Amino acid sequence: MKHLLLGTCFAALALPVAAQEFNLDAIIEAAKGEPPITIYDSTGKIVDMAEAFTAKYGVQATGQKVSANSQLEMIIRENQANNVVADVVMITDAPAALSQLIPQGFVESWVPNDLTDNIPAKFRNPLTVSTNANVWTYNTEVNETCPVSNVWELTEPEWRGKVAFVDPLTKGTYTDWFNQMEKHGDAELAAAYKEHFGTELDTSSESATKQWLKALAANAPLLTDGDDPASEAVGAPGQAEPFFGLMSSAKFRDNEDKGYKLGLCEDIKPWVGWTYNKLALISSKTDSPNAARLFVHYVLTEEGIAPQMADGKISTNTEVQIPDDEPSGLAQHLDALFPYDLSTGFDDWETRQDWQDLWTINYSK
Repeated sequence: MKHLLLGTCFAALALPVAAQEFNLDAIIEAAKGEPPITIYDSTGKIVDMAEAFTAKYGVQATGQKVSANSQLEMIIRENQANNVVADVVMITDAPAALSQLIPQGFVESWVPNDLTDNIPAKFRNPLTVSTNANVWTYNTEVNETCPVSNVWELTEPEWRGKVAFVDPLTKGTYTDWFNQMEKHGDAELAAAYKEHFGTELDTSSESATKQWLKALAANAPLLTDGDDPASEAVGAPGQAEPFFGLMSSAKFRDNEDKGYKLGLCEDIKPWVGWTYNKLALISSKTDSPNAARLFVHYVLTEEGIAPQMADGKISTNTEVQIPDDEPSGLAQHLDALFPYDLSTGFDDWETRQDWQDLWTINYSK
């Protein structure tokens, strides 16, 4: 039953305003008569976003930073206890939402009618409000250009113990990326192998993805407990031999904030990085359905998502462009990102333990 969800429409929230004909003014007016709302998101930027929303519409909203892992547990417990705190959930764990939250009726998806044409169909069901990128990164103080041209180089002795990124056992988006590569990018990864080594990779018994991950794990990468230490390992100034790394594009703000020297590895094959989806879902038990919908509408606008776009987040509203001063320069390389495909989100969830096991067995310190 759950595997039919992506091809069907989610139940609409009951609204005291007409749902057939979209009317933003009517939703705003109805929202003003509802209780304040709370929004969960995994970035602290949600605090500022909620404050700006309140100032714009006169509808009280509070943003609360909650990790994706904690969101899942909190939403389930709140619903089971009939004590819902989060009216809107901005969650980057799309597989968990698809497999746990939506099928059990804890949350529902809604797409504003006036913005539907601006949002590609693949982002509508359930609603994705942004795609977030993790990118290959180098130290520009030591290297004039990226020192790595192909991800298979990272499996060789030269890079043993010199690659830093978040521990895949602690963050589901990494194992989701592994599964996504095998499902949707294995041929490109195999082609990159041939480009680098000059011979065909035998994938008759094991995918290119598994072979690359096993070799990468065996090459003793530095595993961190978050993007901050990865950013420091790569970008901190004054290093003779800095790490090469993989991290959120948001960390490029460290160049200004901390004096780091992070550079986007623009030409690495087969991809400069990969993306994951942030969903915006509304609690099925919210007492403020209009206010919740109004916030979702707000986040899909340039004004609403601006604080996160400054960190390289990419709005799914095609009318909203990444600002020119975004520090990573990612806007010039969007086509070189490996995109998340929600169609296999269920499989991402179901295979997480398998990918964790593969990583654990092959990881060498």
